[in-house]
Amino acid sequence: MEFIYQFPDTIGTDTDMLDVGSIADLARGAEAAGWHGFSITEHPAPGAKWLALGGHQSLDPFVVLGHAAAVTERIRLLTYLSVVPYRNPLMLAKAAATVDVLSKGRFILGVGTGYLKGEFRAVGADFDERNTVFDEALEVLPMHWSGEPFDYEGTHFSARGIQARPAAVQQPIPIWIGGNARITRRRVADKAQGWMPLPGSGEMMKTTRTPSVGSNEGLASKISEVKEMAGPRASELSFVFPYLDDGLKQDPTKDVERHRHALGELAECGLTHIVLSGAPTEPARVQDWISQSADLYLHA
Repeated sequence: MEFIYQFPDTIGTDTDMLDVGSIADLARGAEAAGWHGFSITEHPAPGAKWLALGGHQSLDPFVVLGHAAAVTERIRLLTYLSVVPYRNPLMLAKAAATVDVLSKGRFILGVGTGYLKGEFRAVGADFDERNTVFDEALEVLPMHWSGEPFDYEGTHFSARGIQARPAAVQQPIPIWIGGNARITRRRVADKAQGWMPLPGSGEMMKTTRTPSVGSNEGLASKISEVKEMAGPRASELSFVFPYLDDGLKQDPTKDVERHRHALGELAECGLTHIVLSGAPTEPARVQDWISQSADLYLHA
């Protein structure tokens, strides 16, 4: 199982998200410590109320990961996750291909359909059409990345004789889809390279507009279902899940065996990647968290 370091979420507006350290420093620190991946999320137009109630700050993930690509050599770079319906799919394809080319094939496009209605309105995207736009994007993205001419008639665009160069290094760039709904699992099985189920229950699932994935047994069952639906492609799929224990986020050196046991149980569910993130604090402590977590869990 591989481990991905997620840039810490800064909740609200009392501090700035870069107070934890620069993108370059954290990406280099994660790579030096042996992490497999470096990830960051996006919210281009979050509401002030959402931020006040627990929402987090963000930067443009493609700019961030392009910047990280310039100061690293090995670590994979993941949008965790980018909201597909916010962009014309050709613009999304170009942003993804740019990071892939600049990183020499280290980019992973983690995507979702989105859930904040206010943000949809703010960026001029149609919330009710998000699934249609998402499915169109899954078809168009590999065409764009191929570097070959293509045509596509979309709901809100008409692409005739398009040829995007330079082509992406990876053919295709891996697409990992977030969400727990059956339609998400079907998309993964049919057209993607990975599934990113979301943890949580109750209000969290209502907010993100996706059903709960359930217990570890439920997670394992759903992973098996995706593999069965994928058929021969099953061995090529990645299964990615965050471990959100607040104790580990605060101090990775405490309750080490308990955390190792919990991570082991998740691995037994069929996961290929775990996403970990420390608490937002001063840069030196964040770097300590990155290296200590690597020593205790990545290399155990």
